[in-house]
Amino acid sequence: MSIGINQVKPGVTIEIDGVPYLTLNYHHIKMAQMARVKIKLRNMRTGAITERSFNVNEKVERAQIDRKQMQYLYHDENLYHFMDNETFEQVAIPKNNLGEAVSYLLDGATVTILFYGKESLGVDLPTSLVMKVVDTPPGFKGDTASGGSKPAKLESGITVQVPFFVNVGDRVKVDTRSGEYVERA
Repeated sequence: MSIGINQVKPGVTIEIDGVPYLTLNYHHIKMAQMARVKIKLRNMRTGAITERSFNVNEKVERAQIDRKQMQYLYHDENLYHFMDNETFEQVAIPKNNLGEAVSYLLDGATVTILFYGKESLGVDLPTSLVMKVVDTPPGFKGDTASGGSKPAKLESGITVQVPFFVNVGDRVKVDTRSGEYVERA
């Protein structure tokens, strides 16, 4: 389906030369004789970010991205395996397609997989996840919530900075976009 370039906003997926892109930024530029639109795009196959300019009257194809809930099973070498809970069909996604999402995958977790036709593009993580702290140095008397931070290793293997009052066994909420501690859960 073709859409006018003025309908392309951040978060919209478009297709250019058979490649799906996610729109990150949209900027309308008015010049003396004509107007142009500058768009920052992320290639959904490679993760590369690029900028393109369009005339305001141009049209682009909207990319049909399907989302499917799947269960993370395991990984071997550079492939991560997921299973459709309804059909039990399995999909293997290369590690480089998953990016930072591999730091948040837990065995048996249900995640949203993005598909472009039959091609799996990667994982759509929620903005935050709750995970268990498996290792962190102990806090000391007098340490406060605003007094600093210490490293904590979470059950997925990722290490985040947490306040001194967080201990082994606590569950913490982590922002998956930045990898930062949000709150104790």
